[in-house]
Amino acid sequence: MCGILCLYNQQRNVLDDCGKFNKMLHLLDHRGPDDMRTYFDQHVLLGHCRLSIIDLKGGMQPLEYTYQDITYRIIFNGEIYNMNELKKHLIDLGFHFYSQSDSEVLLVSFIAYKEKCLNMLDGIFSFVISYENKIFACRDHLGVKPLFYYLKDDDLVISSEIKAILMYIGKCVVDKTGIKELLGLGPSLSPGSTLYKDIYSLRPAHYLWFDGEHLMIERYWSLQKKAHLKSYEETVQDVRFLVNKSIQRQLLSDVPISCMLSGGLDSSIITAISSQYVNHISTYSIDYLDQDKYFQPYDYQLTKDSDYIDLMVNRYHSHHNNVVLSQKNLIIFLKQSLMARDAPGMADIDSSFLLFCKEIKRNHKVVLSGECADEIFGGYPWFYKKELYSLDSFPWIRDVDQRLELLNENIKKLNIKEYVQSKYYQSLNEIDYLDQSFYDTNKRKMIYLNIEWFMQTLLTRSDSQSMYNAVELRVPFASKEIVEYMYNVPWTYMFKDQQEKAVLRDAFKDFLPQGIYNRKKNPYPKTHSPFFLTYIKNLLLETLNDKNNILYQLFDIKKLKHFIENSESIEVPWFGQLMMGPQLLAYFYQIYMWGKIYHIELEL
Repeated sequence: MCGILCLYNQQRNVLDDCGKFNKMLHLLDHRGPDDMRTYFDQHVLLGHCRLSIIDLKGGMQPLEYTYQDITYRIIFNGEIYNMNELKKHLIDLGFHFYSQSDSEVLLVSFIAYKEKCLNMLDGIFSFVISYENKIFACRDHLGVKPLFYYLKDDDLVISSEIKAILMYIGKCVVDKTGIKELLGLGPSLSPGSTLYKDIYSLRPAHYLWFDGEHLMIERYWSLQKKAHLKSYEETVQDVRFLVNKSIQRQLLSDVPISCMLSGGLDSSIITAISSQYVNHISTYSIDYLDQDKYFQPYDYQLTKDSDYIDLMVNRYHSHHNNVVLSQKNLIIFLKQSLMARDAPGMADIDSSFLLFCKEIKRNHKVVLSGECADEIFGGYPWFYKKELYSLDSFPWIRDVDQRLELLNENIKKLNIKEYVQSKYYQSLNEIDYLDQSFYDTNKRKMIYLNIEWFMQTLLTRSDSQSMYNAVELRVPFASKEIVEYMYNVPWTYMFKDQQEKAVLRDAFKDFLPQGIYNRKKNPYPKTHSPFFLTYIKNLLLETLNDKNNILYQLFDIKKLKHFIENSESIEVPWFGQLMMGPQLLAYFYQIYMWGKIYHIELEL
């Protein structure tokens, strides 16, 4: 994984911006501390920070390749897992290679097939290619790797992180749309959006062309409805093959590989299959101080992870590392997790993940995660609970009125509720999902909405917090082939015998201890210690003494103060499954710090 940066303007000499560009690039050096290089010419500046995973001595970027007197240059963030198959095919076509890197395979694939190469790729990627006074930029099918862009006055800036673009602009402006995103949809964001005026995220499965005058953005892949004619048993075999193939490919690395292990179904499958190819693989789990003392089961988290982790470690003899975090550090690192994401995020769920990756980095650059299985195989309650899937809105934002009640009168005038609803319907209009069966139609709708919305929030968290520590996080379940297949598997297969993710469970039943095979889905673990709530409550109340606090511009402070003091009574998560009282207060605290650190200018 890496950090990439591009500044392009066909109408002026951008060499005047070299000094500024270098400062922007240094903001990304945590993403790639192993090497930093640039290419400058009159109209384009390219920068790359490298985290060396494949071809450690070769594959330096920006990488250059000349073909038929045209010179192409690439900056690339990600991994191409089928690089060896593609390379053989390209050699058969007559192309020569000068390194063992997937960056060169990607660039030559583009030279051979232009944008048609994108659906030949199996990997996670965002990249920029400069050639013939044009810019081509692209993001992977499911949006695992980020890519942001800004276009104004013929200047096109593309970056792995927003912070570099903000430095270029010189200010952080959040307009009415950004406020609606923050308070109506946050911490999720509309596809293609950021909180900042004029800064956009290139959507997953999209590419961008710019020739100095015309910007063109196109989708290159989408989910298609098809008939699924295979039996349940055949489907189980197919799922086993596809998941095994994805995990095996993602073990491609010239540095040691590790796995996150929570004792849940998804991470246990990845650990079990990885162990078939890597002896005594290293595994990592996360826990919190005094979790045994304070853990309380609730609707979404019924059991602790530790007993199930032990089952896997004993069976597969992994080198296991249990990372125990303190509640104090969860709060201290809210600032770093905010800066890693360049926006308020999932609060202590972000900061805990940042600290988790910080520990992994001590011994490993690469870790595999079970992220994305729930969105694809139907693990969340809104896939199977009628009171959630029948909602005429995003089921992970269940109480917009709760949000609106806390806002001041100026912000209420923005019609945030209508904005949220319009985004929901806009997404529905993109889906090829209608079917004779209500359940199959609903399942396709949920998979699409989860991939485009909920999964993007989690992938943003995963990338930002892991890359802050220069850790490459791979997500084998986020495979184009797996998603295409599961999109059309009947609902009755996915919820056979009323068990969520049934087809995935049965595909790997022989690889799992019985307790994990039967274990109900549990979310990422959060702290249950009352110390966290007390600490964050006092900290947030203290911020209200600061009259320049951005919270004063957004909230009715009397109502907010009352809410803070009575946050234990919240019954419906603000977002997803985890953002109850303590996490919501930490989210508000992140909004406060965001306003202060980024000097946010609200444009109302």
